[in-house]
Amino acid sequence: MTTVTPLASDTIIQANAVDYLVVGLYFAVVLGIGYLARRQVSDSVDFFLSGRSLPAWVTGLAFVSANLGAVEIMGMSASGAEFGLPTVHYFWVGAIPAMLFLGVVMMPFYYGSKVRSVPEFMFRRFGTGAHLVNAISFAVAQLLIAGINLYLLGSIVHALLGWPLWVALVVAAAIVLSYITLGGLKAAIYNEVLQFFVIVASLLPLTLIGLHRVGGWSGLTDGIRSAAEGNPDVAPAEQQLNSWPGNPLSGFESDWLSVVGIVFGLGFVLSFGYWTTNFVEVQRAMASDSISSARKTPIIGAFPKMFVPFITIVPGMIAAVLVDEMARTKAGETVAGGASGDVKYNDALLLLMRDVLPNGLLGLAIAGLLAAFMAGMAANVSAFNTVLSYDLWQRYVVKDRDDAYYLRTGRIATVAATVIAIFTAALASNFSNIMNYLQTLFGFFNAPLFATFIVGMFWRRMTATAGWVGLVAGTLSAVLVAFLSEDAFGSLSTGTIAVSGQGAAFLAAATAFVVDVVLSIVVSLVTKPKPAEELVGLVYSETPRESLVDAEEASYPFYRRTIPLACIALVMVVILNALF
Repeated sequence: MTTVTPLASDTIIQANAVDYLVVGLYFAVVLGIGYLARRQVSDSVDFFLSGRSLPAWVTGLAFVSANLGAVEIMGMSASGAEFGLPTVHYFWVGAIPAMLFLGVVMMPFYYGSKVRSVPEFMFRRFGTGAHLVNAISFAVAQLLIAGINLYLLGSIVHALLGWPLWVALVVAAAIVLSYITLGGLKAAIYNEVLQFFVIVASLLPLTLIGLHRVGGWSGLTDGIRSAAEGNPDVAPAEQQLNSWPGNPLSGFESDWLSVVGIVFGLGFVLSFGYWTTNFVEVQRAMASDSISSARKTPIIGAFPKMFVPFITIVPGMIAAVLVDEMARTKAGETVAGGASGDVKYNDALLLLMRDVLPNGLLGLAIAGLLAAFMAGMAANVSAFNTVLSYDLWQRYVVKDRDDAYYLRTGRIATVAATVIAIFTAALASNFSNIMNYLQTLFGFFNAPLFATFIVGMFWRRMTATAGWVGLVAGTLSAVLVAFLSEDAFGSLSTGTIAVSGQGAAFLAAATAFVVDVVLSIVVSLVTKPKPAEELVGLVYSETPRESLVDAEEASYPFYRRTIPLACIALVMVVILNALF
């Protein structure tokens, strides 16, 4: 029998035995963690919430690692190649402030109420209507986003081995499925901590070697200026080399509109909508061992998060200068040879790895990418199985069964989510820059949810009817704006609204937020609110201050206290915005 080996021309990355050994060792460790975690899963709380037993440093690293998935790495490097430095706004404006707000203000409500999920919090505050809308929309969103992670994970396997993409998707899905089904959230979190260090160790050499190859930072800026000169299809070099006003990212020609779009659309609506209400992230904090640890989880995560641009965005910028295929693609040419056929911005990191990393380091980089993709997909799947089991199945379908039944339901939901993600991965393949697709989804699902949350948490007069009406209307308005924009939803968009880039996603999110808030206020004024005594622990004004903090935290040194840590992180991110 003859063995068919992929030709060199069939693969992007030319790995050797050393690289495969590094990748194989990594997978062995991942599956081993899943097996060991299984021995600690005795009930559904262990499976879905890790028994609420983990220290803040573990959940903090897992918090940032869960977000440091395929989209974060491939998507940000793609945006770095396409837009340049304005992409840092996804971190310094579009993440850190919201993460700090989550830790300081919102985690006490989530953790103190002992809810098992964000939709369950919605149920207690607004009742069945808003809960059902939120649970269903969240479940759908996780399946779509898991598909993004799986598509990019399959692309790596395809680029490495030359396998057909569908085969790569199935193999990649099976690996993630194995350790989540075995060990639940605890397996996911411990693997996410490992994956964080593997990702940093794999991407940092790519940045350093890449900068050396282009002649340092000055060589990189010279290359970007040279490529942009005389090319009307490329943003001016100064816009690519300065984070503000960020016109290439926002899609607005006006500097003023660009700043408003980034600050309000990305920095407020999309960012706060994602970080403060997305159960994928909140679930990590809810697995911690105390209310103090829960509050510090996103704040601890903010410190490594603010430096992630230097190992994701900068390599994308380097690829646009150093990699011939990427430079020609950015200049408007159609170039064959990408992971999905023609070269796209999503291929920036793969092509840079091919060109600058020696064998050994190449294997480490491949392991790092695989780690990132598995972390992202595992986070989506573990959040999905919790919401499906607790918020939908137990509450509306099969009630009052023993705990073992819902534990089995969660494991079945894990398998189902992984299978469905194989099919939703096909949607992601239609976008040359995956961040456009992702931000559009966030506008649909997260922006209206944040509006409902923030009004309901700080205005006790908001009613249950207003909760579900605002959510539905906000989501539909975001979908409408996306389809009317030029390219927010690929070929399905009509182009009626002349906004391109990711400005279309910012506009859709802002529209959803405004529509939700306005309707929530109007409907609340003509419907009956809950009695004040039913809002304790759910609304800020009705909740005793002492129940929102850990009394022992006052005795900790400043570096272990929530507020001082948040202030240090905020000062650091302001300095980074000023420098770049």
